[in-house]
Amino acid sequence: MSLANNINVCILNYGSGNVKSVYNLLKSLVDNVKISNSKDDIEKATHFILPGVGAYGTAMEKIRKIIPIKLLEHEVFINKKPFLGICIGMHSLANKGFEFGEFNGLGWIDGEVTQLNSGNNPLPHIGWNNFIKKQDSPILKNIDEEQNFYFVHSFVFRSKKTENIVAETEYGENFVSIVQKDNIFGVQFHPEKSQNAGKLLIKNFLALNEKK
Repeated sequence: MSLANNINVCILNYGSGNVKSVYNLLKSLVDNVKISNSKDDIEKATHFILPGVGAYGTAMEKIRKIIPIKLLEHEVFINKKPFLGICIGMHSLANKGFEFGEFNGLGWIDGEVTQLNSGNNPLPHIGWNNFIKKQDSPILKNIDEEQNFYFVHSFVFRSKKTENIVAETEYGENFVSIVQKDNIFGVQFHPEKSQNAGKLLIKNFLALNEKK
């Protein structure tokens, strides 16, 4: 898959630790990548990625403080630019999160974030797992269920609507590992740590709305 050279990716940064590795992956695929929350870069972007690690409440506080949410929502909801949330970036899409308290999320995809019911398995869930596809999605083009992605998390996104669940992964329970609502996507795993499978998923995301 070759990507057009007019793709312009904005990696939104609220101070999370894994931004650089996401940047490095994207730079291996396209030329125009910026880590930025500026008005100008958000308006010029064709795609948005929000990586994240850490606790939900702290992350949401920083996201609201550092990222211009109203402007971002205009670009995502009105101009229909593709958005991808990774790990806590995915969790931020929910209505609420319940990690060390109750906190409001962005509310872009109906759901709540609660602790993973891992059964006899240790938390956090760390390591490689495949997925169970629940419905077709362009983000999974040429990716089959035998492909493994790298996970590091203790909390999960619980979608209120099955139509938003693209894939699940089993670890004590079946939890949502990919969500989608229109041009908004979230993944529980870390594509930037998932080698070829992660790279292909990011290429699929960048191909959305691509203009040749």
